[in-house]
Amino acid sequence: MRRTRIMRAGLAVLLLLGVGATAGTVPATADEKQPASAGLLTAMQRDFHLTKAEAEARLAAERWATALESKLRRTAGTSYGGSWFDAAEGTLTVAVTPDTPATALREIRAAGATVRTVTHSARELAATQARIDKVPAPDAVSSWHVDPKASTVVVNVVSGRQGDNDVREFVARARKAGPVTVREVATAPTTFAAGTVGGDPYYTGNVRCSIGFSVYGGFVTAGHCDQHTGSVYGWDRSYVGNFQGSSFPDNDYAWVNVGSGWWTVPVVLGWGTVSDQLVRGSNVAPVGSSICRSGSTTHWHCGTVLAMNETVNYSQGAVHQMTKTSVCAEPGDSGGSFISGDQAQGVTSGGWGNCSSGGETWFQPVNEILNRYGLTLHTA
Repeated sequence: MRRTRIMRAGLAVLLLLGVGATAGTVPATADEKQPASAGLLTAMQRDFHLTKAEAEARLAAERWATALESKLRRTAGTSYGGSWFDAAEGTLTVAVTPDTPATALREIRAAGATVRTVTHSARELAATQARIDKVPAPDAVSSWHVDPKASTVVVNVVSGRQGDNDVREFVARARKAGPVTVREVATAPTTFAAGTVGGDPYYTGNVRCSIGFSVYGGFVTAGHCDQHTGSVYGWDRSYVGNFQGSSFPDNDYAWVNVGSGWWTVPVVLGWGTVSDQLVRGSNVAPVGSSICRSGSTTHWHCGTVLAMNETVNYSQGAVHQMTKTSVCAEPGDSGGSFISGDQAQGVTSGGWGNCSSGGETWFQPVNEILNRYGLTLHTA
């Protein structure tokens, strides 16, 4: 059952999203056997067509892979080419270049990861992407990101638009920057802000967005939600606080201070679909992991992490270092939480599609927001 307005008044400010940790928080580790809530398992079964046992096994494997990935990245050093999680096999693959020392290969395999040899290092691919970021992109170029499996930078172009003169010029300049592959996508991304409508939102100007994660002193959310009117109001139109900082485009993050009777809690709202989720840290889930989103329009939905560090080309300008997911979203969900297990991942930015026919959604990673403004994630 949906919560009463009284119950939500306290939570709505900071629970609509799951986010990550920074100085002053202690992320949960894979060794901490935090049982998955019944609601989360139900959502996993619904969105991934799993049995309960399969959902539990997948979450356990993802906790292991998330904890292991950062360690093996250091082990591979400059030879590191990226990594990804295989949900079907429950395995973590670490890509490395041919010059990887034998001792590092042994250590990676001994840790339980699979090794894949690739042509380019993650550092080389990141440099290619950075060079492409400096090239003005036409609206038919949807986004670009590093694909560690293919060891290339993927440039996504809206279907039927590859022949446009400005697209051909962009692709030609991108190929000069380094290894590039062009792929077609269905449509261009848009942000998910919305006009004033009912629900459990926060309001600023004439825009409704969703709260992200609680931090000490306020909450984080999407930067494009800042209408530069200053004041932010809760679901009941009572004053919550003000935007203290925001960035969009280039980034898509912001934070709002909280006062006037509102308070912060380390919770992501489950909207009755799942139990409200406690936030225990912000370890980054690898590509291939399951991830769920909470927002004030479409509430709770789950999907998979598809790509990291993708540059998204909105009509307002490019936003860098985003994470792409298969989770759906709709206007008003902007700023809402992305969470993997009990680990905060980021705040909803934009995408394409809807929650009737499906789509893809990008989020701004939470750790970057925390580090940018010196904030501390409120954790359980």
